[in-house]
Amino acid sequence: MYFCKNCLNPSTRPNIHIDEEGVCLACRYHEQRRAGAIDWGARREELVKLAAWGKANTKCSYDCIVPISGGKDSLRQSLYVRDELGLKPLLVSCVYPPEQITERGAYNLANLISLGFDTISVHLDPRVWKILMLQAFIQFANWCKSTELALYSIPIHVAIAYKIPLLFLGENPAYTIGERESSLDGDATMMKYSNTVGGGNPDHLLTDGVSWRDLHFYRYPSDDEMQWAKLRIAYLGYHIEDFNSEKNAEVAKANGLWVRDDETPEEIGDIRGHFCLDEDFSIMNQMIKQVKLGFGRVMDQVCEAIHLGEMDREEAIRIVKLYDGKCHPRYVQRFCDYLGISTEYFWEIVEAYRNKNVWEKNAAGDWALKFDFHRTRDDATPEELGGKS
Repeated sequence: MYFCKNCLNPSTRPNIHIDEEGVCLACRYHEQRRAGAIDWGARREELVKLAAWGKANTKCSYDCIVPISGGKDSLRQSLYVRDELGLKPLLVSCVYPPEQITERGAYNLANLISLGFDTISVHLDPRVWKILMLQAFIQFANWCKSTELALYSIPIHVAIAYKIPLLFLGENPAYTIGERESSLDGDATMMKYSNTVGGGNPDHLLTDGVSWRDLHFYRYPSDDEMQWAKLRIAYLGYHIEDFNSEKNAEVAKANGLWVRDDETPEEIGDIRGHFCLDEDFSIMNQMIKQVKLGFGRVMDQVCEAIHLGEMDREEAIRIVKLYDGKCHPRYVQRFCDYLGISTEYFWEIVEAYRNKNVWEKNAAGDWALKFDFHRTRDDATPEELGGKS
C-alpha cells in the first residue's frame, strides 16, 4: 500500500489513478483549480445549454430528474437545479425500509420535499431487500452492493417511464476521490459501469426466496433502453466551482438539514458528521472497508480537506490514525439484529475478507495496520505498480 504524495489517497482504492510522479487524479484536478486553469464560465454555459436541452426534450411536465436521499448533496442539487437553472425537477428517491431508515433520515427527506418539490419515493419489499443485503454481505462483505443497485437504477427507470431524458447526479468521482471510472468531464451516462454498480446486473444475488421478478428495480436499464430514451446524465458538480461536501453541507444546514451532532468521531469514524445521514449501517460498512482496503471514511474526508487547503498532510495523518475505521459495537449489533445473524457469523465473514497485505498482528495479538503513510509510488515494487499508472 502506498499513497499520493500530496494527499493520502491510497493505492488500494478501486480504480485509483496515481501518476508516475506519485500524484493522484484528484490532486491534479485541484492543481488546475488553484492555477485558474478551469474556465468556469464555459462550464456554466455548457450547463445552461444542457438545461435548455432538457426543457426542450422532455415529454412530461418536468424538465429533469434529481435522485435524492435528503442529504447535503441532493438538497443542494435540487435547489440549484430549480433556483439557479430555472428548471422544474422531479425528485426521485429509493427509501430505506422502516427498520433501517433513521429518524434523522426520515426528517431530512421530508425537509427536502417541504422546500417545494414534487417527489417520487419508491419503497421496495423489505423482505427481499434484507435477503439481497445478506447475499451482498456474504459475497462481498459489502451490504451496499445490493442496495446501491436500486438507489442508482430507480431514477433511470423513472426517467424512461416518464420520458424525462435529463438527469443530474452530484460529483464526478474522478475529481473527488480520484477513481477513474468513466468520463473525465460532466458526462455521467456510463455511471452504471462504475465500481459501485458494476454494470447494473443483480443476478448474482439470486437465492432462495428471491426470483428474477423481484429484481426489477435493482436492475439497471440496458444501454439500448437508455439510448432509445435519449437519456443524458450529467455530473452537476463538474459545472459548479464551489460544489463540494463542505459547501453543500453549509447550504443544506441553512435549509434545515439535521446532521450527526450527537455522535463522536470515535463512535462513527467520521470527522464531519454530515455524511450518510439516512441510516447507520454505513458506519459499520466503512469499518469493513478499512479491513478490506486499509482505509475508511475519514481518509476520504481528510483528502478532501487537503484538496480544499483546509488541512496539511501531517495533520491529516494524525486524524486518520485517531478516527479512521472507527465503529461502535452497537452499530454492528443493530446490523446483525436487522439481518437475523449472530455477531460471531458477522465477524467470520468480515475476517475472511481481511487484507493481509495491509494488516498484521501486533505484539498483543491484535490486528494493526502495517503501512507507512509516507510511502509513495517511488517506494512501490513493480508488482504493486501493475495497472496503476
